[in-house]
Amino acid sequence: YSCDLEQKMKLNIDGLLVYFPYDYIYPEQYSYMLELKRGLDAKGHCVLEMPSGTGKTVTLLSLIVAYQKANPAVISKLIYCSRTVPEIEKVLEEFKILVEYYEKETGSPAKLLALGLSSRKNLCIHPEVSRNRDGRVVDSRCHSLTAS
Repeated sequence: YSCDLEQKMKLNIDGLLVYFPYDYIYPEQYSYMLELKRGLDAKGHCVLEMPSGTGKTVTLLSLIVAYQKANPAVISKLIYCSRTVPEIEKVLEEFKILVEYYEKETGSPAKLLALGLSSRKNLCIHPEVSRNRDGRVVDSRCHSLTAS
């Protein structure tokens, strides 16, 4: 792999140019990218496991964005599911960092879109409604307050 002047990385993953927006990559991240690329090339399924805090999110996003850019007919969208709102927020932040690096390096817009989806229960800002943790109640009360 090689680094640019600002110490971010451009990696060659089995012939695929991958923009990695950090100055260091763990060996596990590199292996993760290789296995993920092989799974995508084989048009199969891939189960990969890495310990917490080892950069799975940015690794997955970096490889998938590169693969999608190189093979737009093969991958039209990535649906990234997560269990908690903080995890979704982390994915969106990593995506933003990656897109900014990609655009800086290529000099062109990435033309990528990321959406964070959640429920009214997690996003409600009404002081009374948001106190209730029953999703059905929050959904119903929020809907009644916002319906026109």
